[in-house]
Amino acid sequence: MPAASGISVLIVDDQMTMRALVRNGLQQLGFTEFRDAVDGEDALRQLISRPSHLVISDFNMPKLDGLALLRAIRGHPPIAKTAFIMLTGRADRELVQRAVQFGVNNYLVKPFTVTILKEKIEAVFGPLT
Repeated sequence: MPAASGISVLIVDDQMTMRALVRNGLQQLGFTEFRDAVDGEDALRQLISRPSHLVISDFNMPKLDGLALLRAIRGHPPIAKTAFIMLTGRADRELVQRAVQFGVNNYLVKPFTVTILKEKIEAVFGPLT
């Protein structure tokens, strides 16, 4: 049962406004350590040099999409256990099944509320104390 302030988060989205919305929601929940990445390639570089506890990543991005990022993280032993929440406007069954197959920890559909964001994170880490 970690405190939100003890969980480092990498927010990955090619849209600045969505990164800001996620960051704002995390701040409301008590998170204090987060950084941004503009696409999957940027995120992977950042994670390899400085791991995070949680990645909240968009699915649809240029260069390396969320599913490819998830696969790359799971295939790199030093960061393979990083918690991963997929953020997307697409909630179709095929995408969800593929993400589950590759080891996604949870799924967050846009648009979302802070309450839903908290529920998704708590489903991965347990209650945020």
